[in-house]
Amino acid sequence: MELGKSLTVSERLAVLADGAKYDVSCSSSGSDRGAKKGFLGKCNIAGICHSFTSDGRCVSLLKLLMTNYCEYDCVYCVNRRSNDIPRARLEPREICELVENFYRRNYIEGLFLSSAVEKSPDYTMQRLLETLILLRTEYKYRGYIHVKTIPGASAHLIDAAARYADRMSVNIELPSENSLKLLAPQKKREAITAPMKQLAVMTDAREPGRPAVKIPAGQTTQMIIGATPDTDGQIIRLSQALYGGFKMKRVYYSAYTPVNLNTSLPALPPDLRRENRLYQADWLLRFYNFKAEELLPTENDFALDIDPKTGWALMNLDKFPVEINSAPYEALLRVPGIGVRNAYRIMQARKFSTLTFDSLKKMRVVLPRAKYFITANGEYQGLFADDAEKIRACLTDGDKLLLEAKTARYEQISMFDTSVSIIYGEF
Repeated sequence: MELGKSLTVSERLAVLADGAKYDVSCSSSGSDRGAKKGFLGKCNIAGICHSFTSDGRCVSLLKLLMTNYCEYDCVYCVNRRSNDIPRARLEPREICELVENFYRRNYIEGLFLSSAVEKSPDYTMQRLLETLILLRTEYKYRGYIHVKTIPGASAHLIDAAARYADRMSVNIELPSENSLKLLAPQKKREAITAPMKQLAVMTDAREPGRPAVKIPAGQTTQMIIGATPDTDGQIIRLSQALYGGFKMKRVYYSAYTPVNLNTSLPALPPDLRRENRLYQADWLLRFYNFKAEELLPTENDFALDIDPKTGWALMNLDKFPVEINSAPYEALLRVPGIGVRNAYRIMQARKFSTLTFDSLKKMRVVLPRAKYFITANGEYQGLFADDAEKIRACLTDGDKLLLEAKTARYEQISMFDTSVSIIYGEF
């Protein structure tokens, strides 16, 4: 729908902001550029809000596409070439003026700038670069900028953009090459991974005389979940490879949203708990020293009723329960309900006293989960130390099974109960 020329800047902004809302990889932590006299804005951790709306938009960033005119016809994308939707584009200077005006009004604290592929990857990347140069030089903007790299763009354009951006990202889109061929045949896996490799070793020389450092906030990527038959086991192994091989700051998972009708796409979106389980597993890879191979077989999906850490623990009950007063840090990290911070607190606190369940409660350990996998000074509170199915039932059914077990064990005696004489006869 050719409306771009007739729309006002505000109307075009509405179109392009709406087109960008499906990209969730706009987290803004990691940059530390401070304020400078005569310049606009600053960029540090405290100055960037990390709040997100329910559909993934970061509320503190001006998040938009430069254009939604696209040469590609990806089956899953709302901006695909064959879709009859309102089309618009913003010029580099128009974006700069929007950023300046919104920033001065305290509406935003940074910019997330992406684009559909108009004409060619190089043409689109050149326009993104022009916007960054204008913002940093003429408009003297020192705030946060996250720019999406266009797969297939020339290496020198990506290198130049890295000198002005705080974070860059290349969306891997789909978990496997077969899925990419099916739903986005114009995109090539090599065109996506090439800039990832480049950004993994990219240095930042934006200020003369400043020692060369990595792009301040690193690079991220995003993949769509549930549009293809790819399993969670495949996805989490891919994420592990991205963290290890491309030094990713974050991998984001976006549950497939049906915006187009096509026989190659599922009619319904996936259960949103699946996206959540992948984020939990991702966290275990990055902070808990888990390997993807430990968490899940390649052909399987994560259970929706329990988190991946608990799932691993139930599959490895021979390693539990662990005694919190003597277990090593690595073992404590693998206990469901004990996080990185509390594992460290336990290690420190037990140097001075013997820890009990009351001690753990004061530390805010998640005891409703942890109690099945730990002992505290020899005490175990879970009842089912060696039965994975019963533990799982307790965890997924609000401890109903545990309550039934306790009721059976400590049943109130009734004068009309036929078993009373038997019970009294045991004394």
